[in-house]
Amino acid sequence: MNCSISSEVPEEPVVSKKSGLLYEKRLIERHIADYGKCPVTGEPLTMEDIVPVKTGKIVKPRSLTAASIPGMLGMFQNEWDALMLSNFALEQQLHTARQELSHALYQHDAACRVIARLKKERDEARSLLAQAERQAPLPASAVTAVSNGKRASEEEDMGPGAKRMRPGVSDSIIAELTECNAALSQQRKKRQIPPTLAPIDALERYTQLSSHPLHKTNKPGITSIDINLLKDIVATGGIDSNAVLFGRTSGEILSTFSGHSKKVTSVKFVAHNDVFLSGSADKTVRIWQGSEDGNYNCRHILKDHTAEVQAVTVHATNNYFVTASLDATWCFYDLSSGLCLTQVEDPTNSMGYTSAAFHPDGLILGTGTIGSTVRIWDVKSRGNVANFDGHTGAVTAISFSENGYFLATAAHDGVKLWDLRKLKNFRSFELYDQDTPTNSVDFDHSGSYLAIAGSDIRVYQVGSVKAEWNCIKTLPDLSGTGRATCVKFGPDARYLAVGSMDRNLRVFGLPEEDASTES
Repeated sequence: MNCSISSEVPEEPVVSKKSGLLYEKRLIERHIADYGKCPVTGEPLTMEDIVPVKTGKIVKPRSLTAASIPGMLGMFQNEWDALMLSNFALEQQLHTARQELSHALYQHDAACRVIARLKKERDEARSLLAQAERQAPLPASAVTAVSNGKRASEEEDMGPGAKRMRPGVSDSIIAELTECNAALSQQRKKRQIPPTLAPIDALERYTQLSSHPLHKTNKPGITSIDINLLKDIVATGGIDSNAVLFGRTSGEILSTFSGHSKKVTSVKFVAHNDVFLSGSADKTVRIWQGSEDGNYNCRHILKDHTAEVQAVTVHATNNYFVTASLDATWCFYDLSSGLCLTQVEDPTNSMGYTSAAFHPDGLILGTGTIGSTVRIWDVKSRGNVANFDGHTGAVTAISFSENGYFLATAAHDGVKLWDLRKLKNFRSFELYDQDTPTNSVDFDHSGSYLAIAGSDIRVYQVGSVKAEWNCIKTLPDLSGTGRATCVKFGPDARYLAVGSMDRNLRVFGLPEEDASTES
Protein backbone atom coordinates (compact mmCIF):
# COMPACT_ATOMS: atom_id res chain seq x y z
CA MET A 1 0.00 0.00 0.00
CA ASN A 2 1.31 3.43 -0.96
CA CYS A 3 0.72 6.84 0.62
CA SER A 4 -2.02 8.81 -1.14
CA ILE A 5 0.16 11.95 -1.03
CA SER A 6 3.70 10.77 -1.82
CA SER A 7 2.78 7.54 -3.67
CA GLU A 8 5.51 5.82 -1.68
CA VAL A 9 5.37 3.08 0.91
CA PRO A 10 4.75 4.90 4.23
CA GLU A 11 7.10 4.40 7.13
CA GLU A 12 4.38 5.29 9.67
CA PRO A 13 1.04 4.61 7.94
CA VAL A 14 -2.27 6.07 9.06
CA VAL A 15 -5.83 5.75 7.68
CA SER A 16 -8.59 8.33 7.39
CA LYS A 17 -11.84 7.26 9.05
CA LYS A 18 -13.83 9.31 6.55
CA SER A 19 -12.25 8.36 3.22
CA GLY A 20 -10.34 5.21 4.11
CA LEU A 21 -7.25 6.51 2.34
CA LEU A 22 -3.73 5.61 3.52
CA TYR A 23 -1.21 8.37 4.32
CA GLU A 24 2.27 8.89 5.68
CA LYS A 25 1.61 10.26 9.18
CA ARG A 26 4.06 13.20 9.06
CA LEU A 27 2.71 14.30 5.68
CA ILE A 28 -0.98 14.24 6.62
CA GLU A 29 -0.24 15.97 9.93
CA ARG A 30 1.44 18.85 8.12
CA HIS A 31 -1.37 19.06 5.55
CA ILE A 32 -4.08 19.13 8.22
CA ALA A 33 -2.17 21.78 10.17
CA ASP A 34 -1.92 23.95 7.04
CA TYR A 35 -5.30 23.37 5.39
CA GLY A 36 -7.56 21.41 7.78
CA LYS A 37 -8.99 19.16 5.04
CA CYS A 38 -8.34 15.92 3.16
CA PRO A 39 -5.78 16.40 0.40
CA VAL A 40 -7.66 14.00 -1.91
CA THR A 41 -11.39 14.49 -1.27
CA GLY A 42 -11.22 18.07 0.10
CA GLU A 43 -13.50 17.19 3.02
CA PRO A 44 -12.78 18.73 6.47
CA LEU A 45 -10.32 16.54 8.33
CA THR A 46 -8.74 16.62 11.79
CA MET A 47 -6.16 14.46 13.52
CA GLU A 48 -8.99 12.78 15.45
CA ASP A 49 -10.16 11.33 12.14
CA ILE A 50 -6.77 9.70 11.60
CA VAL A 51 -6.17 6.12 12.81
CA PRO A 52 -2.66 4.60 12.90
CA VAL A 53 -2.13 1.26 11.13
CA LYS A 54 0.03 -1.37 12.71
CA THR A 55 2.36 -3.07 10.21
CA GLY A 56 5.58 -4.94 10.23
CA LYS A 57 8.81 -3.06 9.78
CA ILE A 58 9.09 -2.12 6.14
CA VAL A 59 12.40 -2.03 4.39
CA LYS A 60 12.24 0.26 1.39
CA PRO A 61 13.43 -1.39 -1.74
CA ARG A 62 16.17 0.34 -3.62
CA SER A 63 14.85 2.24 -6.62
CA LEU A 64 15.56 0.75 -10.01
CA THR A 65 17.48 3.81 -11.13
CA ALA A 66 19.88 3.53 -8.19
CA ALA A 67 20.27 -0.21 -8.43
CA SER A 68 22.76 -0.19 -11.29
CA ILE A 69 25.40 2.03 -12.94
CA PRO A 70 23.34 2.55 -16.15
CA GLY A 71 20.37 3.58 -14.01
CA MET A 72 22.45 6.09 -12.09
CA LEU A 73 23.88 7.50 -15.35
CA GLY A 74 20.33 7.88 -16.64
CA MET A 75 19.31 9.67 -13.47
CA PHE A 76 22.25 12.06 -13.79
CA GLN A 77 21.37 12.68 -17.43
CA ASN A 78 17.80 13.56 -16.51
CA GLU A 79 18.97 15.99 -13.85
CA TRP A 80 21.40 17.60 -16.33
CA ASP A 81 18.66 17.98 -18.92
CA ALA A 82 16.37 19.60 -16.35
CA LEU A 83 19.16 22.01 -15.37
CA MET A 84 19.78 23.01 -19.00
CA LEU A 85 16.07 23.58 -19.59
CA SER A 86 15.87 25.76 -16.50
CA ASN A 87 18.94 27.74 -17.60
CA PHE A 88 17.42 28.25 -21.05
CA ALA A 89 14.21 29.56 -19.50
CA LEU A 90 16.18 32.01 -17.34
CA GLU A 91 18.09 33.29 -20.39
CA GLN A 92 14.81 33.87 -22.22
CA GLN A 93 13.45 35.84 -19.25
CA LEU A 94 16.66 37.91 -19.11
CA HIS A 95 16.40 38.71 -22.83
CA THR A 96 12.79 39.80 -22.40
CA ALA A 97 13.68 42.01 -19.42
CA ARG A 98 16.48 43.67 -21.41
CA GLN A 99 14.12 44.42 -24.28
CA GLU A 100 11.59 45.96 -21.88
CA LEU A 101 14.30 48.08 -20.22
CA SER A 102 15.59 49.28 -23.59
CA HIS A 103 12.08 50.28 -24.61
CA ALA A 104 11.54 52.14 -21.33
CA LEU A 105 14.83 54.03 -21.73
CA TYR A 106 13.88 55.00 -25.26
CA GLN A 107 10.53 56.32 -24.03
CA HIS A 108 12.28 58.30 -21.25
CA ASP A 109 14.73 59.84 -23.73
CA ALA A 110 11.88 60.79 -26.06
CA ALA A 111 9.99 62.37 -23.16
CA CYS A 112 13.07 64.39 -22.13
CA ARG A 113 13.42 65.70 -25.68
CA VAL A 114 9.79 66.72 -25.77
CA ILE A 115 10.14 68.51 -22.42
CA ALA A 116 13.29 70.31 -23.62
CA ARG A 117 11.51 71.45 -26.78
CA LEU A 118 8.54 72.69 -24.76
CA LYS A 119 10.85 74.58 -22.40
CA LYS A 120 12.58 76.20 -25.36
CA GLU A 121 9.25 77.26 -26.84
CA ARG A 122 8.20 78.61 -23.43
CA ASP A 123 11.41 80.64 -23.09
CA GLU A 124 11.01 82.02 -26.61
CA ALA A 125 7.45 83.04 -25.79
CA ARG A 126 8.61 84.70 -22.58
CA SER A 127 11.34 86.55 -24.51
CA LEU A 128 8.76 87.85 -26.96
CA LEU A 129 6.57 88.88 -24.05
CA ALA A 130 9.51 90.68 -22.43
CA GLN A 131 10.17 92.59 -25.66
CA ALA A 132 6.53 93.61 -25.78
CA GLU A 133 6.65 94.70 -22.13
CA ARG A 134 9.67 96.88 -22.86
CA GLN A 135 7.60 98.88 -25.33
CA ALA A 136 5.23 100.05 -22.61
CA PRO A 137 5.88 100.37 -18.84
CA LEU A 138 3.80 98.44 -16.36
CA PRO A 139 0.76 100.55 -15.36
CA ALA A 140 0.85 101.83 -11.81
CA SER A 141 -2.52 100.21 -11.13
CA ALA A 142 -0.91 96.80 -11.49
CA VAL A 143 1.29 97.32 -8.43
CA THR A 144 0.10 96.03 -5.09
CA ALA A 145 2.15 95.97 -1.89
CA VAL A 146 1.75 92.93 0.29
CA SER A 147 3.49 92.40 3.61
CA ASN A 148 6.57 90.13 3.78
CA GLY A 149 6.96 90.13 0.01
CA LYS A 150 4.48 87.37 -0.74
CA ARG A 151 3.42 89.41 -3.78
CA ALA A 152 4.50 92.90 -4.76
CA SER A 153 3.17 93.34 -8.28
CA GLU A 154 1.98 91.54 -11.35
CA GLU A 155 5.64 91.44 -12.37
CA GLU A 156 5.77 88.23 -10.33
CA ASP A 157 4.12 86.48 -13.28
CA MET A 158 6.58 87.76 -15.86
CA GLY A 159 9.15 85.32 -17.13
CA PRO A 160 12.91 85.50 -16.72
CA GLY A 161 14.54 88.24 -18.70
CA ALA A 162 11.46 90.47 -18.51
CA LYS A 163 12.65 94.08 -18.22
CA ARG A 164 10.99 97.38 -17.78
CA MET A 165 11.70 100.47 -19.86
CA ARG A 166 15.15 102.04 -19.75
CA PRO A 167 14.63 105.75 -20.37
CA GLY A 168 18.29 106.51 -19.60
CA VAL A 169 19.82 108.96 -17.14
CA SER A 170 18.28 112.32 -17.95
CA ASP A 171 20.05 115.70 -17.81
CA SER A 172 18.04 116.61 -14.74
CA ILE A 173 19.27 113.50 -12.92
CA ILE A 174 22.86 114.23 -13.94
CA ALA A 175 22.43 117.79 -12.65
CA GLU A 176 21.11 116.39 -9.36
CA LEU A 177 24.09 114.02 -9.04
CA THR A 178 26.53 116.83 -9.87
CA GLU A 179 24.96 119.18 -7.35
CA CYS A 180 25.12 116.49 -4.65
CA ASN A 181 28.76 115.83 -5.48
CA ALA A 182 29.65 119.52 -5.23
CA ALA A 183 27.93 119.91 -1.87
CA LEU A 184 29.50 116.80 -0.36
CA SER A 185 32.96 117.62 -1.70
CA GLN A 186 32.75 121.07 -0.13
CA GLN A 187 31.68 119.60 3.19
CA ARG A 188 34.46 117.05 3.05
CA LYS A 189 37.10 119.76 2.95
CA LYS A 190 35.78 121.09 6.26
CA ARG A 191 34.96 117.77 7.91
CA GLN A 192 36.46 116.97 11.28
CA ILE A 193 36.65 113.82 13.34
CA PRO A 194 33.53 113.79 15.57
CA PRO A 195 34.28 114.04 19.31
CA THR A 196 31.94 111.10 19.96
CA LEU A 197 34.12 108.72 17.92
CA ALA A 198 35.40 105.75 19.92
CA PRO A 199 39.09 106.26 20.74
CA ILE A 200 41.79 103.75 19.91
CA ASP A 201 42.16 102.50 23.49
CA ALA A 202 38.42 101.70 23.50
CA LEU A 203 38.74 99.58 20.36
CA GLU A 204 41.69 97.78 21.92
CA ARG A 205 39.37 96.57 24.70
CA TYR A 206 36.60 95.37 22.40
CA THR A 207 35.14 91.97 23.24
CA GLN A 208 32.01 90.07 22.25
CA LEU A 209 28.98 91.69 23.85
CA SER A 210 26.24 89.49 22.46
CA SER A 211 25.33 86.81 19.94
CA HIS A 212 21.89 86.64 18.35
CA PRO A 213 20.50 83.70 16.32
CA LEU A 214 18.66 85.51 13.53
CA HIS A 215 18.45 82.95 10.73
CA LYS A 216 17.34 79.36 10.24
CA THR A 217 19.39 76.44 11.49
CA ASN A 218 18.83 74.23 8.44
CA LYS A 219 20.57 76.79 6.16
CA PRO A 220 22.97 78.68 8.45
CA GLY A 221 25.11 81.55 7.26
CA ILE A 222 24.95 85.37 7.22
CA THR A 223 26.18 86.75 3.89
CA SER A 224 25.77 90.51 4.32
CA ILE A 225 25.28 93.22 6.95
CA ASP A 226 24.25 96.86 6.93
CA ILE A 227 23.51 99.28 9.78
CA ASN A 228 21.09 102.18 9.93
CA LEU A 229 23.35 104.59 11.82
CA LEU A 230 20.49 106.96 12.72
CA LYS A 231 18.27 104.30 14.32
CA ASP A 232 21.01 101.83 15.34
CA ILE A 233 19.27 98.98 13.51
CA VAL A 234 21.26 96.09 12.03
CA ALA A 235 20.14 94.31 8.85
CA THR A 236 21.42 90.87 7.89
CA GLY A 237 20.97 88.77 4.78
CA GLY A 238 21.16 85.01 5.08
CA ILE A 239 21.65 81.83 3.11
CA ASP A 240 18.15 80.85 4.31
CA SER A 241 16.80 83.42 1.74
CA ASN A 242 15.58 85.77 4.50
CA ALA A 243 16.63 89.27 5.52
CA VAL A 244 16.28 90.30 9.14
CA LEU A 245 16.12 93.69 10.88
CA PHE A 246 17.54 93.60 14.41
CA GLY A 247 17.27 96.34 17.02
CA ARG A 248 20.65 96.41 18.68
CA THR A 249 19.57 98.44 21.69
CA SER A 250 16.43 96.37 22.29
CA GLY A 251 18.10 93.08 21.41
CA GLU A 252 15.02 91.96 19.49
CA ILE A 253 14.20 91.02 15.90
CA LEU A 254 12.15 93.88 14.47
CA SER A 255 11.17 92.32 11.17
CA THR A 256 11.91 89.31 8.97
CA PHE A 257 11.66 89.69 5.19
CA SER A 258 10.73 86.53 3.33
CA GLY A 259 10.12 86.40 -0.39
CA HIS A 260 13.43 85.64 -2.02
CA SER A 261 13.79 82.07 -3.26
CA LYS A 262 17.59 81.87 -2.79
CA LYS A 263 20.20 83.32 -0.47
CA VAL A 264 20.20 87.07 0.17
CA THR A 265 23.57 88.36 -1.02
CA SER A 266 23.30 92.07 -0.18
CA VAL A 267 21.25 94.30 2.15
CA LYS A 268 21.21 98.12 2.25
CA PHE A 269 19.37 100.80 4.18
CA VAL A 270 18.26 104.00 2.47
CA ALA A 271 18.81 106.76 5.01
CA HIS A 272 15.89 109.06 5.94
CA ASN A 273 13.43 107.20 3.68
CA ASP A 274 12.62 104.17 5.84
CA VAL A 275 13.38 102.03 2.78
CA PHE A 276 15.33 98.81 2.74
CA LEU A 277 16.89 97.01 -0.26
CA SER A 278 17.77 93.34 -0.62
CA GLY A 279 19.57 91.59 -3.48
CA SER A 280 19.52 87.85 -3.95
CA ALA A 281 20.97 84.91 -5.82
CA ASP A 282 17.49 84.44 -7.30
CA LYS A 283 18.43 87.28 -9.74
CA THR A 284 16.02 89.78 -8.17
CA VAL A 285 16.20 92.90 -6.04
CA ARG A 286 13.39 93.84 -3.66
CA ILE A 287 12.50 97.31 -2.41
CA TRP A 288 10.88 97.22 1.03
CA GLN A 289 8.95 100.22 2.33
CA GLY A 290 8.43 100.78 6.04
CA SER A 291 4.97 101.64 7.32
CA GLU A 292 3.65 103.46 10.38
CA ASP A 293 2.97 100.21 12.23
CA GLY A 294 6.64 99.25 11.96
CA ASN A 295 6.12 96.56 9.32
CA TYR A 296 7.72 96.56 5.89
CA ASN A 297 5.95 95.91 2.60
CA CYS A 298 7.61 94.79 -0.61
CA ARG A 299 7.02 97.72 -2.95
CA HIS A 300 8.90 96.52 -6.03
CA ILE A 301 10.51 93.33 -7.31
CA LEU A 302 13.21 94.12 -9.88
CA LYS A 303 14.04 91.44 -12.45
CA ASP A 304 16.48 93.16 -14.79
CA HIS A 305 19.42 90.83 -14.16
CA THR A 306 19.85 87.37 -15.67
CA ALA A 307 22.24 86.02 -13.02
CA GLU A 308 22.82 86.34 -9.28
CA VAL A 309 22.66 89.86 -7.87
CA GLN A 310 25.84 90.18 -5.82
CA ALA A 311 25.77 93.77 -4.56
CA VAL A 312 23.42 96.69 -3.91
CA THR A 313 24.77 100.19 -3.20
CA VAL A 314 22.83 103.41 -2.53
CA HIS A 315 23.73 106.82 -3.96
CA ALA A 316 24.42 109.73 -1.61
CA THR A 317 21.20 111.47 -2.71
CA ASN A 318 19.22 108.49 -1.38
CA ASN A 319 17.15 108.75 -4.56
CA TYR A 320 19.04 106.24 -6.68
CA PHE A 321 20.84 102.94 -6.26
CA VAL A 322 22.96 100.50 -8.27
CA THR A 323 22.89 96.72 -8.43
CA ALA A 324 25.76 94.55 -9.70
CA SER A 325 25.35 91.01 -10.95
CA LEU A 326 27.21 87.95 -12.17
CA ASP A 327 25.66 88.63 -15.59
CA ALA A 328 28.48 91.22 -16.05
CA THR A 329 26.11 94.23 -15.92
CA TRP A 330 25.22 96.88 -13.38
CA CYS A 331 21.88 98.68 -13.26
CA PHE A 332 21.15 102.26 -12.20
CA TYR A 333 17.69 102.57 -10.60
CA ASP A 334 15.35 105.32 -9.55
CA LEU A 335 14.37 104.46 -5.99
CA SER A 336 10.89 105.96 -5.91
CA SER A 337 9.61 104.20 -9.04
CA GLY A 338 11.85 101.13 -9.00
CA LEU A 339 12.59 101.83 -12.66
CA CYS A 340 15.88 100.72 -14.19
CA LEU A 341 17.13 103.91 -15.86
CA THR A 342 20.08 102.21 -17.52
CA GLN A 343 21.82 98.83 -17.57
CA VAL A 344 25.55 99.09 -18.25
CA GLU A 345 27.43 96.27 -19.93
CA ASP A 346 31.13 96.51 -20.67
CA PRO A 347 31.89 94.64 -23.93
CA THR A 348 35.51 94.21 -22.84
CA ASN A 349 34.48 92.43 -19.63
CA SER A 350 32.83 89.01 -19.68
CA MET A 351 33.45 88.51 -15.97
CA GLY A 352 30.53 88.95 -13.61
CA TYR A 353 30.52 91.56 -10.84
CA THR A 354 30.91 90.31 -7.28
CA SER A 355 30.85 93.62 -5.35
CA ALA A 356 30.01 97.30 -5.82
CA ALA A 357 30.06 100.56 -3.88
CA PHE A 358 29.44 104.25 -4.51
CA HIS A 359 32.10 106.82 -3.71
CA PRO A 360 30.89 109.05 -0.83
CA ASP A 361 30.49 111.97 -3.25
CA GLY A 362 28.36 109.88 -5.60
CA LEU A 363 29.92 110.43 -9.04
CA ILE A 364 32.22 107.40 -8.92
CA LEU A 365 31.16 103.77 -8.75
CA GLY A 366 33.54 100.94 -7.91
CA THR A 367 32.85 97.34 -8.96
CA GLY A 368 34.77 94.15 -8.25
CA THR A 369 34.80 91.26 -10.70
CA ILE A 370 35.23 87.51 -10.63
CA GLY A 371 38.42 88.06 -12.60
CA SER A 372 40.12 89.95 -9.71
CA THR A 373 39.88 93.38 -11.39
CA VAL A 374 38.46 96.47 -9.71
CA ARG A 375 36.67 98.74 -12.20
CA ILE A 376 36.01 102.43 -11.57
CA TRP A 377 33.08 104.06 -13.40
CA ASP A 378 32.00 107.62 -14.06
CA VAL A 379 28.33 107.54 -13.08
CA LYS A 380 27.36 110.46 -15.33
CA SER A 381 28.78 108.97 -18.53
CA ARG A 382 28.61 105.33 -17.41
CA GLY A 383 32.15 104.98 -18.71
CA ASN A 384 34.91 102.80 -17.29
CA VAL A 385 37.54 105.40 -16.32
CA ALA A 386 40.06 103.23 -14.44
CA ASN A 387 40.93 99.62 -13.63
CA PHE A 388 42.88 98.33 -10.64
CA ASP A 389 44.67 95.01 -11.14
CA GLY A 390 46.74 92.97 -8.75
CA HIS A 391 44.33 90.86 -6.74
CA THR A 392 44.10 87.09 -6.89
CA GLY A 393 40.60 85.64 -7.09
CA ALA A 394 37.23 87.34 -7.06
CA VAL A 395 36.99 90.78 -5.46
CA THR A 396 34.69 90.02 -2.53
CA ALA A 397 34.20 93.50 -1.06
CA ILE A 398 34.76 97.21 -1.78
CA SER A 399 34.73 100.13 0.66
CA PHE A 400 35.44 103.81 0.00
CA SER A 401 36.76 105.93 2.84
CA GLU A 402 34.83 109.02 3.86
CA ASN A 403 37.98 111.08 3.28
CA GLY A 404 37.30 110.57 -0.44
CA TYR A 405 40.85 109.46 -1.27
CA PHE A 406 41.15 105.84 -0.20
CA LEU A 407 39.57 102.67 -1.56
CA ALA A 408 39.90 99.32 0.21
CA THR A 409 39.26 96.10 -1.73
CA ALA A 410 39.19 92.52 -0.45
CA ALA A 411 39.85 89.32 -2.38
CA HIS A 412 41.26 85.82 -1.93
CA ASP A 413 44.79 87.16 -1.46
CA GLY A 414 43.92 89.75 1.20
CA VAL A 415 43.21 93.49 1.21
CA LYS A 416 44.64 96.22 -1.04
CA LEU A 417 44.47 99.96 -0.43
CA TRP A 418 44.29 102.29 -3.43
CA ASP A 419 45.00 106.01 -3.72
CA LEU A 420 42.24 107.45 -5.92
CA ARG A 421 44.26 110.59 -6.60
CA LYS A 422 47.16 108.72 -8.21
CA LEU A 423 45.19 105.56 -9.12
CA LYS A 424 47.71 103.20 -7.59
CA ASN A 425 48.01 100.61 -4.86
CA PHE A 426 49.98 101.95 -1.90
CA ARG A 427 49.55 99.17 0.66
CA SER A 428 48.55 95.48 0.82
CA PHE A 429 47.58 93.26 3.73
CA GLU A 430 48.16 89.52 3.22
CA LEU A 431 46.42 88.41 6.38
CA TYR A 432 45.54 84.75 6.00
CA ASP A 433 46.86 81.59 4.40
CA GLN A 434 46.26 80.83 0.73
CA ASP A 435 43.17 78.73 1.52
CA THR A 436 41.42 81.49 3.48
CA PRO A 437 39.88 84.36 1.51
CA THR A 438 39.26 87.83 2.89
CA ASN A 439 35.49 88.21 2.76
CA SER A 440 34.70 91.73 3.90
CA VAL A 441 36.25 95.16 4.40
CA ASP A 442 34.66 98.31 5.84
CA PHE A 443 35.74 101.86 6.70
CA ASP A 444 33.89 103.42 9.61
CA HIS A 445 31.79 106.52 8.85
CA SER A 446 34.52 108.89 10.07
CA GLY A 447 37.19 107.20 7.93
CA SER A 448 39.39 106.64 11.00
CA TYR A 449 39.24 102.85 11.22
CA LEU A 450 39.21 99.92 8.80
CA ALA A 451 37.71 96.52 9.67
CA ILE A 452 38.63 93.33 7.82
CA ALA A 453 36.90 89.94 8.09
CA GLY A 454 38.23 86.52 7.12
CA SER A 455 39.18 83.71 9.47
CA ASP A 456 39.12 86.42 12.16
CA ILE A 457 38.22 90.11 12.44
CA ARG A 458 40.92 92.77 12.45
CA VAL A 459 40.63 96.51 13.08
CA TYR A 460 43.23 98.91 11.68
CA GLN A 461 43.86 102.55 12.45
CA VAL A 462 43.72 104.44 9.16
CA GLY A 463 47.02 106.08 8.36
CA SER A 464 48.07 107.75 5.13
CA VAL A 465 49.83 106.77 1.93
CA LYS A 466 53.18 106.92 3.70
CA ALA A 467 52.23 106.50 7.36
CA GLU A 468 51.76 103.01 8.76
CA TRP A 469 48.30 101.45 9.23
CA ASN A 470 48.49 99.76 12.62
CA CYS A 471 46.40 96.75 13.59
CA ILE A 472 44.90 97.81 16.91
CA LYS A 473 42.64 94.82 17.58
CA THR A 474 42.20 91.22 16.41
CA LEU A 475 38.93 89.51 17.31
CA PRO A 476 38.44 85.76 16.90
CA ASP A 477 35.67 84.27 14.77
CA LEU A 478 33.62 82.72 17.57
CA SER A 479 31.23 80.96 15.19
CA GLY A 480 33.53 77.94 14.98
CA THR A 481 33.27 77.96 11.19
CA GLY A 482 36.54 79.79 10.57
CA ARG A 483 34.78 82.20 8.21
CA ALA A 484 33.62 85.68 9.16
CA THR A 485 31.71 86.70 6.05
CA CYS A 486 30.81 90.34 6.73
CA VAL A 487 31.68 93.16 9.13
CA LYS A 488 30.24 96.64 9.71
CA PHE A 489 31.04 99.50 12.09
CA GLY A 490 28.23 100.85 14.26
CA PRO A 491 27.66 104.57 14.93
CA ASP A 492 30.90 106.33 15.94
CA ALA A 493 32.68 102.94 15.77
CA ARG A 494 31.15 102.14 19.16
CA TYR A 495 30.69 98.51 18.14
CA LEU A 496 31.29 96.04 15.33
CA ALA A 497 28.55 93.86 13.84
CA VAL A 498 29.91 90.58 12.44
CA GLY A 499 28.25 87.84 10.43
CA SER A 500 29.69 84.36 9.93
CA MET A 501 28.81 81.02 8.37
CA ASP A 502 26.62 80.16 11.32
CA ARG A 503 23.25 81.84 11.87
CA ASN A 504 24.34 84.26 14.61
CA LEU A 505 24.90 88.00 14.47
CA ARG A 506 27.73 88.87 16.85
CA VAL A 507 28.28 92.32 18.33
CA PHE A 508 31.74 93.31 19.55
CA GLY A 509 32.30 96.40 21.67
CA LEU A 510 33.04 97.69 25.14
CA PRO A 511 31.22 96.09 28.09
CA GLU A 512 28.56 98.40 29.53
CA GLU A 513 30.55 99.35 32.59
CA ASP A 514 33.61 100.19 30.48
CA ALA A 515 31.47 102.05 27.95
CA SER A 516 29.85 104.21 30.66
CA THR A 517 33.25 104.97 32.14
CA GLU A 518 34.61 105.83 28.69
CA SER A 519 31.73 108.19 27.98
